[in-house]
Amino acid sequence: MVVVRDDDVVIGMAWLAVVQRVPTPRAPRRASGDLQCVYVVPEARDGGLGGRLIRAVLDGDRELGLERVTVHSSPRAIPAYARCGFQESPRLLQARVAGA
Repeated sequence: MVVVRDDDVVIGMAWLAVVQRVPTPRAPRRASGDLQCVYVVPEARDGGLGGRLIRAVLDGDRELGLERVTVHSSPRAIPAYARCGFQESPRLLQARVAGA
């Protein structure tokens, strides 16, 4: 988790879930990330803070050696993720399950 504070008050945060993946002969240790939450308090939005949080998480992901990072975004935030390098993937599928 990455947080941004204004004095002692948290005004933004980003949360990443890391998932271990099945090993392969060439890559015995594999992992992916899912950026599950990037939140900036309303009064601090539209100043680039969300992008800074996303980039901070991605920088940490590179250090972890993650193969990829996914995100499920609100329409409003898609441009911010795109500016940070996220792209649509024709191979990423999802299934809705009961209660979801």
